[in-house]
Amino acid sequence: MRLKIPLWLVPLLYAVASLVAGIMFPRFEYEHLSSYTRGMSVSSAQAFLSGIASGTMSLSAIVFSIYFLVMQFGAAAYSKRLVLLFGRDPILFNSLGMFFATFIYALAELVYVDRNGDGKVPFFSTLFVGALLASSIVLLALLVQRMSQLQITSVLRIVGNEGRRVIRETYTLAEAAATDGEATHQQVAQICASAPLQTLRYSGPPRAVEYFEIERFVRLAQDAQAVIVLQCAVGDTVPDGALLVRVFGNGTRIADDALMKALHLAWDRTFKQDPKYPLRLLVDTAIMALSPAVNDPTTAVQSLDQIEDLLHRLACCRLDAGYVKDASGNLRLVFPMPTWEDYLSLAFDEIRMFGNASLQVQRRLRAALKDLAVSSGNKERAEAVERYLQHLDDELAHSNLDELDRAMARRGDRQGLGVSRP
Repeated sequence: MRLKIPLWLVPLLYAVASLVAGIMFPRFEYEHLSSYTRGMSVSSAQAFLSGIASGTMSLSAIVFSIYFLVMQFGAAAYSKRLVLLFGRDPILFNSLGMFFATFIYALAELVYVDRNGDGKVPFFSTLFVGALLASSIVLLALLVQRMSQLQITSVLRIVGNEGRRVIRETYTLAEAAATDGEATHQQVAQICASAPLQTLRYSGPPRAVEYFEIERFVRLAQDAQAVIVLQCAVGDTVPDGALLVRVFGNGTRIADDALMKALHLAWDRTFKQDPKYPLRLLVDTAIMALSPAVNDPTTAVQSLDQIEDLLHRLACCRLDAGYVKDASGNLRLVFPMPTWEDYLSLAFDEIRMFGNASLQVQRRLRAALKDLAVSSGNKERAEAVERYLQHLDDELAHSNLDELDRAMARRGDRQGLGVSRP
């Protein structure tokens, strides 16, 4: 299992480890390895170590000031939640920790240079300082590369990649858990019409549903000969007293602690098991670009490029995989899953409303919907897309655009304003 530690603790661990090593290793070297030397003079060693110590701290102050300044300016171009995402980059905290370690160890070794006036320079400790400096340079290069990813095009691509990953993982997991002959809506309605054996409510400050463990819920339900119905979806924020779980059946009660261990809550919404979240971030970026303060429809079009790709992938998934049976074919778990209409509404509604006066957005949106209608591979989903296209036409007919602009807006264009399609 991967160990999770708070990111703020990473630089502190680097600093403590370098301090301990700076106290112990030079002393050990001075007492037992003092015969190893390469003839470095005391003045050269002192200049070398002092330069590294002072230069490392000065460089770290400059680099991190620039990094946070770039993130602050980037906040005007994309969702504020993306700023938090980049602010929690492990490379950022590891770089800061390595700079601390280089600074502290170089200072600690200075104490053992010409100790007691013997003219000796710790050879291996000096090499170790050089190695720390080289590591700091590597992490600095990675940090600069991260700074280049703060550009809007790179940010949209990163969010799109996260969306593609979470779609693949989430629906692979859901389809693997759902057996053939899944429960119908009528079965679920019949089960939920009866009185629940037990309910579980949340107690505490508002938190987001991060993910839940399907296999653990199924085992709990199977052991209790019950059906577990989750009342919250991944991504929901649950306040105090919110209903989380209902358990139906005539068997034994399931311990509340066991149910809570299978339902994971977090302070912030994450990508895990939540394909809606990358779509939400892309939509937020698009509508921020369409605000009068920014007025950047090209960014909205670029967001639609990623949104369309995610919807094409979702169109190939089994979206109704929210009913899970055990190996014997008995229904054990029911959990909310977004429908195709939910995804369409999330992906396009706000962009459609905020971009109703932009020809570029209207044309790109129409091109995305037409492609989805053709490639969805499902009659019901294609009909839902056609209904959305009709809604787009109805809204366009009542817009403030003149007839010429309306005719332009009805032409699908993957570039927004580039190459018109009939």
